[in-house]
Amino acid sequence: MVNCGLLSEKNEPVPLKSVSVTLLVQDHVVSVSSSLQYVNEDLKHSLEAVFVFPLPAEASVFHCSARIGKNEIQAEIKDRHSAHDEYDDALASGHQAFLMEESEQSPDIFRMNLGSVPPGESATVSFSYLMELSLQADGALRFCLPGTLNPRYAPAGSDAVPEVCSASEIPYTLSLSVDVRSSARVSRLESSCTLDPLVFLNPEHTHAQVSLSAGHKFDRDVELLLYYEDPHQPCAIFEAGDATAEQGSLMADPMLMLSVYPEFPADMMLSKATGEFIFLVDRSGSMDCRMHRGSDASNRIQSARDTLLLLLKSLPMGCFFNIIGFGSDFQSFFPQSVLYDEATMEEALKRVQEMKADMGGTEILIPLKHIYSQRCLPEHPRQLFIFTDGEVCNTKDILDLVKSQSLSHRCFSFGIGEGASSALITGMAQATSGHAQFITGSDRMQPKMLGPETPALFQGQRAIIYAKLNGSAQAAESSTETGAVTINYKLMNKQVTNRIQFNLKPTEDTGLTVHRLAARTMIRSLELKERLSDFESLQKQIVKLSIQAGVSSVHTAFIAVNTSTRAPLKAPMVKMNIPAAYADCLALAPMPALASRFNGETKTEPQSDPFLQLVSLQKAAGFWIISSSFANVLAKTLDELTNHKPAQADSSLWATVLALVWLNGFEIDALIEWKFVALKAVNWIRSQNLESLPQCVSNANSLLGCQVPEEALGI
Repeated sequence: MVNCGLLSEKNEPVPLKSVSVTLLVQDHVVSVSSSLQYVNEDLKHSLEAVFVFPLPAEASVFHCSARIGKNEIQAEIKDRHSAHDEYDDALASGHQAFLMEESEQSPDIFRMNLGSVPPGESATVSFSYLMELSLQADGALRFCLPGTLNPRYAPAGSDAVPEVCSASEIPYTLSLSVDVRSSARVSRLESSCTLDPLVFLNPEHTHAQVSLSAGHKFDRDVELLLYYEDPHQPCAIFEAGDATAEQGSLMADPMLMLSVYPEFPADMMLSKATGEFIFLVDRSGSMDCRMHRGSDASNRIQSARDTLLLLLKSLPMGCFFNIIGFGSDFQSFFPQSVLYDEATMEEALKRVQEMKADMGGTEILIPLKHIYSQRCLPEHPRQLFIFTDGEVCNTKDILDLVKSQSLSHRCFSFGIGEGASSALITGMAQATSGHAQFITGSDRMQPKMLGPETPALFQGQRAIIYAKLNGSAQAAESSTETGAVTINYKLMNKQVTNRIQFNLKPTEDTGLTVHRLAARTMIRSLELKERLSDFESLQKQIVKLSIQAGVSSVHTAFIAVNTSTRAPLKAPMVKMNIPAAYADCLALAPMPALASRFNGETKTEPQSDPFLQLVSLQKAAGFWIISSSFANVLAKTLDELTNHKPAQADSSLWATVLALVWLNGFEIDALIEWKFVALKAVNWIRSQNLESLPQCVSNANSLLGCQVPEEALGI
């Protein structure tokens, strides 16, 4: 176990003082440069600092350097064993050195050893990484700088070692600046933290800058959401190769990155949607922790319950579904998936509200194997929704299992609370062409209904394609020639063709971004094959490609040694572990001291949010009925609802129109959450007698004090 806290008996100050981060966004990818400043405040001993910190799972680290006092050293990437030997030899010889490597258990955890910092001396470690920005349901591109590394649960009998962070207050500050350069117009940039105003640097609004407001304490995740005006517009980045690279290698030839984000009509996707929907819900003890450290924070299991309500109400009639809770063991609501109707929906909702975080550890591998052992239903493609705080150590075992079943289902994963493992959450979704979301504050999940087909591209999913091209990009630098990519796919059994053109003049100032991301994609694929086959030749391929591209892998590490320092150590070095973040609850293997946490009672609070109350009252077929509970949600009396009903209108039609007008009038900002709930209602209304519809809309607006036009309801 790595206890990321200060180990000194005298409780000396932690030597990490500040973190500085710069982001350069180019269309759908980002280059991140970070600097961490240390000070060895021990005036008698040299210091070896150990810093365990989270990075996004899809990050590709490509640069490391360190400045110790006045000396700056650049890191090289080498195979892991050689790097460790060189680091140990350097410290034994009195040299300054640092070692940075990826965790063998999970690719979203990095470990840095900074060795032989003289007494009273400062040290600054800098590293850079690249990544594709994840796409959200509302079209936003998401970047998250993790401020929390949650404890990781190690299954009984496993060799995984939990890496646990300190529960002390973070003593260092964060400065962050963002530079956005895109082919599309930037609409806005939002954040979970306070930002300075967004500044546009050209009239086209394709170049913008923003910074985190001064004085920010790095005590929580920093989440950024970038919106382009036309997120569905395909974009291409054409990048020249590295002239110094070995001929014929991945880095030498030109590379194309194509981003495609198709948009299909939502009502068409819903009307044709069938399938088997399985919801796998984390009920381990850690799900009883708070979502964040604010005084108004709910616990994680409540967030999961709210999200399940929205999803269950969004399911189409005629599909099949099941809900499975897991912890140290697992429990299914039904022995197998059942037909979705009013009775099964109500039974499931009742049991959802009774769910507690009382099932021990986080053994997700066992219920996954159970799900995959059950046969898929003909004509009902399987879609798996996983809710977890992601506190596991066997991440790679889980991802290997999910990947092995990628042809039989799609996985939609939701990270609950700050510190959820991005490697686990995004990895499960990416392995199956699904979608990943993180619920870190008071937000609920943004539900997405998905079509029955299983092609390469799906509604709400972006595809990024890398292509290595033959020839010399330099020859095309002054030309206006273009290339083209043709994409063929079927939409509701109709053949569709898209042709996307791109300029053969290489994009400037990319810094080999596309090549390195392509190399990282290949490395991840080879690592998966290696874990499944254990061929030694695959490890050699990974190391070779990692060193050629200069990007991290599980078999390589960054090592830097300052050989100009030869002063022998006058006293043994003190090893100090630096806290990665704050964590206010543990989720390790159950121990007697933690029994009360894992077996404690979790109160089920009644729904107090009018929006959730209204959604909970919708029937499985999509309509509402007049009742006292329905009237209370609308803040009206039963008599008021009855007196305003048009004489010729059916009672259920009147109630359903009232609900739609209320949603459009008072919850329009939450449209992404109730869109498919409303579409079910609209489809039901279309099957009714619509003669009284205009009068129902008019009376509903009058009663509720709204001005929602009939066409806004989409009927």
